[in-house]
Amino acid sequence: METGRSSQLVWAMLVVWIIIPFVAAAAGARFVPGDWYRTLQKPAWNPPSWLFGPVWTALYAMMGVAAWFVWKRLPEDPRGAKLALAFFLGQLAVNAAWTPVFFGMRNPGLGVVVIAILWIAIGITAFSFYRVSPIAAGLLLPYWAWVSFATVLNWTIWRLNR
Repeated sequence: METGRSSQLVWAMLVVWIIIPFVAAAAGARFVPGDWYRTLQKPAWNPPSWLFGPVWTALYAMMGVAAWFVWKRLPEDPRGAKLALAFFLGQLAVNAAWTPVFFGMRNPGLGVVVIAILWIAIGITAFSFYRVSPIAAGLLLPYWAWVSFATVLNWTIWRLNR
């Protein structure tokens, strides 16, 4: 049990931290791929549409658990944990911006810019998480890997459809 924190609070905060990335994702949920996206030229290695939902669900859950591990370290490392969580929320805002830019604005070129910023922000967040909780940083690595792939995919779609 955490010093000065009830067990119920610790577990309730796990739920809260898991929900936070899904709330950010929901902000862009109204911008679905739709007919416009189906008409775009895509590389042969473009994943099937059905894969994105399960992958993002797992990644958002892992992001939330990672943030919870950092939150749990607030009593021992208040400055480091607060900074790491600020980076986390910042990268989450950039993550939430990509869907309205790419699908809402139908702008793959600007999407490349946003996702490149996201990739950098995830790296900064993972580094700051590592300083507080190496486990939390490790939980962000699949997210960073997926966004690396998505960055190349976004760039390729932009190049094929200029």
